[in-house]
Amino acid sequence: MKSGTIIDSVKTLTNNSDISASLFSTLDKLLKSVTDLKLIERIVISTTTVTNLITTGRLEPVAVILLPGYGLPNSYYEIGEHCYFLKGAIDFRGNEVESINNDEVKKCLNDIKKKGIKRIAIAGKFSNRNNKHEKQVKELAEKYYPDAFVLMSSEVSNQLNFRRRAATAYYTAMTYFEWNSFVDNVVKALQARQLDNTEVHILKADGGTIPLEVSRDYPCQTIYSGPAASTMGGIALTMDKANSVVIDIGGTTSDISLIIEGQPLHVSKGALINENFTHVEAFSLTSIPLGGDSQIVYEDNSVQVLNKREDFAVCFGGKWLTVTDVFNHHYDLKIGEYQKSTQVVNEFASQCGMSEGEVTSQIIEIVLSKLENAINSMFIEWEKEPAYKVWEVVNNRKFKLERIIGIGAAATAIIPVLAKKLGVPYYLHEYSPIANALGTAVARPTINVNLHVDTQLGYYSIEPGGHFGKISNTNRFSLNDAKDLALQHLNTILNDRGLNDYVQEATFYMEEQFNVIRGWDRIGRIFDIGVQVKPGFIKEYTGVV
Repeated sequence: MKSGTIIDSVKTLTNNSDISASLFSTLDKLLKSVTDLKLIERIVISTTTVTNLITTGRLEPVAVILLPGYGLPNSYYEIGEHCYFLKGAIDFRGNEVESINNDEVKKCLNDIKKKGIKRIAIAGKFSNRNNKHEKQVKELAEKYYPDAFVLMSSEVSNQLNFRRRAATAYYTAMTYFEWNSFVDNVVKALQARQLDNTEVHILKADGGTIPLEVSRDYPCQTIYSGPAASTMGGIALTMDKANSVVIDIGGTTSDISLIIEGQPLHVSKGALINENFTHVEAFSLTSIPLGGDSQIVYEDNSVQVLNKREDFAVCFGGKWLTVTDVFNHHYDLKIGEYQKSTQVVNEFASQCGMSEGEVTSQIIEIVLSKLENAINSMFIEWEKEPAYKVWEVVNNRKFKLERIIGIGAAATAIIPVLAKKLGVPYYLHEYSPIANALGTAVARPTINVNLHVDTQLGYYSIEPGGHFGKISNTNRFSLNDAKDLALQHLNTILNDRGLNDYVQEATFYMEEQFNVIRGWDRIGRIFDIGVQVKPGFIKEYTGVV
């Protein structure tokens, strides 16, 4: 892209066993359109690396050490196969209620060592208010088990909600080295192509980007990067306020997300990973195992659309009948070598003992029903989200779907038919097949800074990074002081990441203050401030032509 306009685009088959190779192959093809590599200012990557790692389960085990304090039973917090519960408690203000037992910690570490587990995630309840216990356990681990990689939850997610913070630390430890290996490969590849001075970002689950080097410490932020790219691509194509569902129909899966008045709907509880909510900001979306390359078979006297991909569509050189071939023939779309789609449909119809019209109609109904059911199921989930409910209250009317935005390779074949079945308009663009790449390219950096101040105790804490600091003017500290402090830390983070241009984009999304009363007197105040550079597009991008 140049000045917000697409110059060239390339599509390459993804090799899930070696995503880096697919990435660099695509990059090399794109670079052929560049006359001078020095002109490239920014590279943004959307990758399913972390998603694939967690989905396949090909990762080293992680031991989770939890200090849950008092309250709910330990079983409620249990996560992973190797979970340990230790003594030690911090209250919600950050005061130590019960100290840790060093002998108990050593015994726990010895057991982890015997099992050969070399990754440890530590999470203490209210460690976002005081991470003293997490630090103590980490120091003991580094002393008695120096070969282990130890991660504190307050380092990666310094927010309330103990279970989500523990889950975030767990998955971060699980993917940390593999993600860093991917980053190393990217760095080496860019150096080999003389692009090592180019600004490089990774697309996060919330539709914003994070600098490549910064992402080393936050691999979980990149989970669902692929579906996030689809959502941002749908918005980038339309750039309006219509209430829309974005459907990205790829070769193997379809990603579905919601846009309310031009803004993507986020999940209020954080990204869900293997049935565990985390503190990873993400869009509210779903993926179903249905795509243009989904294979169609005749088994047990019935036509079935399988939840897997074996090859390309026949019209693109594949061997087996796929969803794309059926739509291609039935609606005379003339996609690829469409005669081959007709041939394979006729052969399949003979195998089933039906006419080609009967078999294609049956297959199309199966595909449309799967997509319709997925959309209806997601609306049930979306209705639970606060942003969805607020929209209905503010607008004093029920949410109404106004449009389906189709993106992905198979969208042109399926979306018009699906939209007709649902009785809503659809939107397709010449860039629909590459809309996820477009959304990735034009996404801007995002960051949330959460500040907690307790003037009675004289301290504050910051997320991200788990930074703690002291306050001097506790008696005079006001809401404006808290906002200034939050902005100051946001500016520092943006400067450290080389993102000074986005300082002016910051907005406050949370401003809360509470009085601390003892007897008849106010003895302090508690402030919670949230400031962010929210998801959006780079200034150069104003929409497609």
